[in-house]
Amino acid sequence: MSLFITSLNSGSNGNCYYIGNEREAILVDAGISCRETEKRMARLGLSMQKVKAIFVSHEHSDHIRGIPVLAKKFKLPVYITPGTLLHLNGSLDIELVHHLKEFETVSVGDLQITSFPKEHDASEPHSFIINYNDINVGVFTDIGVVCDRLIRYFSQCHAAFLEANYDDEMLDNGGYPYHLKRRIRGGKGHLSNKQALALFTTHRPSHMTHLLLSHLSHNNNNPQLVKELFTACADGINIIVASRFEETPVYHIGHNTNTLAYSGQLDLGFNLL
Repeated sequence: MSLFITSLNSGSNGNCYYIGNEREAILVDAGISCRETEKRMARLGLSMQKVKAIFVSHEHSDHIRGIPVLAKKFKLPVYITPGTLLHLNGSLDIELVHHLKEFETVSVGDLQITSFPKEHDASEPHSFIINYNDINVGVFTDIGVVCDRLIRYFSQCHAAFLEANYDDEMLDNGGYPYHLKRRIRGGKGHLSNKQALALFTTHRPSHMTHLLLSHLSHNNNNPQLVKELFTACADGINIIVASRFEETPVYHIGHNTNTLAYSGQLDLGFNLL
């Protein structure tokens, strides 16, 4: 009775996160192509036939690029706010659209997905927490500031995808124009390493086992720096840096489980295919 999670891609070039149990799964965002999504899942021993829905966090292209083709090919319901839907410009089959409401809990098989608003420069941006058998996994990226809602849901998670977008010094000294630097750290942009670390060290629950650091900036962050920063404070929690170039292994999230990671065909005593 566990959840299985992986980041299929994480970064400004595309974001897609898989969360599922033994029978069904969802994707949060689909910012890489349908073909690449299928290819990466196949390498992990995961099947698109198990995916039952896509949940959309916001309308930026690195989160929605692959949705129209993926949803049409596999007849997947797409849970999306009306404001976010407008930015897909009619490319999504209307019969697949399910309107998403803040703080609403949606059932997908035995998975319970709750959405809540976040601070980001988009129409109606949302984060998500997925529950199954009292196990909680959060997807918290593209967040301008740590708010009370984020703290409340993060403190319930057994595992989380948490944005650690930029290092302050690298952003200050980098080549981005001033207006872009201001947008990134302006409260509706992205979380810095320092902000994410403060959330992690102050509000992580005792039952958390995995933290997947996500949406790292290609120009203003360094995966090794982030890994070392969080590992120094991890106290036994598995710290994973989600790549912008490839999928992570599949991680097994359960009650009081040790880390289990799979990078190829899964063999868990049941058929994931």
